[in-house]
Amino acid sequence: MRKYLKIVLPSLLLIGILVLVGTQSVSALTLKEGANAARCDGCPENLFGGTGVFKQVTNTILYIVGVIAVIMLIFGGIKYVISGGDAKKVTDAKNTILYAIIGLVIAFLAYAIVNFIISALPSSEDDDNTKTSLIINSANG
Repeated sequence: MRKYLKIVLPSLLLIGILVLVGTQSVSALTLKEGANAARCDGCPENLFGGTGVFKQVTNTILYIVGVIAVIMLIFGGIKYVISGGDAKKVTDAKNTILYAIIGLVIAFLAYAIVNFIISALPSSEDDDNTKTSLIINSANG
């Protein structure tokens, strides 16, 4: 046991010293400087805002969800038409139509909520961060 302590203790001490010495040479970056350093060449500069990446990605995903819901609505209508009066098939078709409508409502609400939140976040064009201060002040009371 003592043999292991003689090996482990100096190793931990050496690692601690290296960590302390290594962290002193790191320069402090602001959040914007760090984001600019991590950005690749040709990548968009805005994450949020009207032309931001986040808004484009979420709008595309919500568009796809809306298209799928419309397709399911049409599919449910076709199932309803070709059910031939069978009660189980009619019920299945009505459920498909109902769930497709619920999916459309959720997609529209999600679109509205996401775009509202994104518009409340400051973009890189906003240097005064007035929107952020409004959000913080309203959250604090």
